[in-house]
Amino acid sequence: MSMDLFRQLLEAQRIAQADLLQRRGVVGVAIGYRNYKEQVTDQLAMSVLVEQKKPVEALSADDLIPPDVNGARTDVVEVGRLEAFTNPRDRFRPNIPAGVSIGHYMVTAGTLGAIVMDRNTGEPLILSNNHVLANSNDAEIGDAILQPGPTDHGARPEDVVAKLHRFEMLRFYSDSGRSPAPPTGSPPLFPPGGCDMAELFVSVGNALSKISGSSKRLTTVQAPKAQTDGAPIYANRVDAALARPVNPMLFQQSIVNIGRPNGARLAQLGMNIRKQGRTTGYTEGNVTLMNATVDVSYGENLQARFAGQVISTPMSQGGDSGALIVERDSLKAVGLLFAGSRRATIFTPIQTVLTGIEVDGIDTKAQRHEAHKG
Repeated sequence: MSMDLFRQLLEAQRIAQADLLQRRGVVGVAIGYRNYKEQVTDQLAMSVLVEQKKPVEALSADDLIPPDVNGARTDVVEVGRLEAFTNPRDRFRPNIPAGVSIGHYMVTAGTLGAIVMDRNTGEPLILSNNHVLANSNDAEIGDAILQPGPTDHGARPEDVVAKLHRFEMLRFYSDSGRSPAPPTGSPPLFPPGGCDMAELFVSVGNALSKISGSSKRLTTVQAPKAQTDGAPIYANRVDAALARPVNPMLFQQSIVNIGRPNGARLAQLGMNIRKQGRTTGYTEGNVTLMNATVDVSYGENLQARFAGQVISTPMSQGGDSGALIVERDSLKAVGLLFAGSRRATIFTPIQTVLTGIEVDGIDTKAQRHEAHKG
């Protein structure tokens, strides 16, 4: 490598860098060996880093990268979206974002979905699943909520960030003829270190094989019968709970790697979606099935039926429960993730969640107020 040429490139970079960074799509400037047809050459160049390479006709004249700048040859290098890496299982202080580990002190861990506003009082509350914040009905109002969750080494009292505020009761049924009424006094539903995301029963049958493009058929699981005592199976609409922050100033309204949601949108078939979860971090998928009625396992011999749900391609694993589903190309909330399998992710439409637990999504209340003023 010629040191003289390297110094010349450094000087050219110093002069041109500010201008280059103002161009659309440019995320960095550096010095390196030029690439030619995906092969590294021995020619030094000023590398202009872009999130995505685009054809010349898709760029304005002001955004084009010239072949040389101040006598220095340029090389456009695609690097993708550059993001600061965070571990969603970490302990976050003093600013706790959404999309990270949280949980009732008796569960393993789930995901902090969002900060929402109580519809009656306007106070900020933490949104996640019942089985994350309320231990699948086995919690009491005021119970400690930890960040991170217990399986991520969250402990009392130092990691208590909120107290359970209210939750939508889940109705379960089982093979043993258990009453569909909400259970009380039952043991924790997930073994230590186990899967915190309820496993989706394949009650939608072979339609799910289309989700992954597989030619193989899934085995249809027959829903356990709850009619031994003549009781019907009640369909749940939502697996959701709220916690009141000990100190609201600790919490951000932004979701890691996504940003701050600014409203809600109805899910649609084919919609591209994304989420940030405790286990798999940032993932993307698309909606494949709508208005699903499914049977979900909450542990051995204990199931719950849900109606009006949405199913997407697989984009989650155990511990992602509670994550907010957001439209990929906007900041509109679409749903609340609560279950899944290796072949599917299942979530509740966000409108059902907000109505069921009487909260407003982030900015929803402010938008409604402005509309009323107008």
